[in-house]
Amino acid sequence: MSARTPRTVVTGIGVATPNGLGVDDFWAATRIGKNAIGRITRFDPSQYPATLAGEIQGFVAEDHLPNRLIPQTDRMTRLALVAADCAFEDAGVRPGDIPEFDMGVVTASTSGGFEFGQNELKKLWSQGSQYVSAYQSFAWFYAVNSGQISIRNGMRGPSGVVVSDQAGGLDAVAQARRQIRKGSKLIFSGGFDASICPWGWVAQLANGRLSTRTEPERAYLPFDADACGYVPGEGGALLILEDAEAARRRGARNVYGEISGYGATFDPKPGSGREPGLRRAIELALADANVAPGQIDVVFADAAGTPGLDREEAEAVTAVFGAGRVPVTAPKTMIGRLYSGAAPVDVVAAVLSMREGLIPPTTNVTLSPEYDIDLVTGQPRTASVRTALVLARGYGGFNSAVVVGAVD
Repeated sequence: MSARTPRTVVTGIGVATPNGLGVDDFWAATRIGKNAIGRITRFDPSQYPATLAGEIQGFVAEDHLPNRLIPQTDRMTRLALVAADCAFEDAGVRPGDIPEFDMGVVTASTSGGFEFGQNELKKLWSQGSQYVSAYQSFAWFYAVNSGQISIRNGMRGPSGVVVSDQAGGLDAVAQARRQIRKGSKLIFSGGFDASICPWGWVAQLANGRLSTRTEPERAYLPFDADACGYVPGEGGALLILEDAEAARRRGARNVYGEISGYGATFDPKPGSGREPGLRRAIELALADANVAPGQIDVVFADAAGTPGLDREEAEAVTAVFGAGRVPVTAPKTMIGRLYSGAAPVDVVAAVLSMREGLIPPTTNVTLSPEYDIDLVTGQPRTASVRTALVLARGYGGFNSAVVVGAVD
């Protein structure tokens, strides 16, 4: 990176997960391994093979948003709008503080919009064709993540939505960094998903990777000999990313960390005999950040929870770092896989790990001896964390990796 290339730093966080609303609640639960996976309460799951999810409890949108927005939005959008407000407050920025064309929004979505579509179909069936069609509802969904946030806050700079399943959260952060490097002063980035509704649940079951166990502590076990799939969750995180120099000039009160490296690849065609693309994504991210493998203090794993994908990830980490040479953790075992919201939440956990010097645990998991990784299980681990690697893999072959560094 040349001396003139703007550095991209995280100056504000809005996070909502099943184990915490807001930075303090989220970290208080995550650092000690508080489980938030349980039987679904948003609808009766008894007729479905999978019945567990990570749900956000106690969130009342009417307590945070104008009444006019409630009928226009679904749960995913409401969570994202409230998180955006929290990120602004955390960063000490008000929408009018920065010129509107210098602020943009780049987010990711995977399975969001199902609840909105389901509700519109109910109206269509019961009240006639004047209501929006399911197709139109999904067109609306792709725009809502960035559009609702930008409209509500008067942000008229670069805007977009990335769709690459669970890898999308990191891809969105990388696109935001590109916009900062092109001259934007502030970009909202991250992702939210919330599809714990019957229609959304059926769609998630279709991939064949959901755990069907009924015990919350034994359902989502990445890198465990008993791994049997994953548990979905709802939520995510929005990050305020800024040009480091611009943040310094405005007197930013929080500089959590720097987005210093990124790499993305796509897996080869199944059956080709070629190596999966995750190792190469890691190497690209390290090269982009100009750091050696030995400088990474912790890896936040994608943790797919299925034996084949876990093996591929463990092999990629071992190939780059060596057997057991770097701590690996997957705090998403407490809350489930949040799809496009998962990796931004891991970025949040990474910068908070740097702040406290503590690696959160991978809960409920007993590491299988077939994996040569140093998985942090059971209890949090005290450690000096200066540089972290966050990994994410999306259904269909997406691989993304982001290096996050501490800022002195």
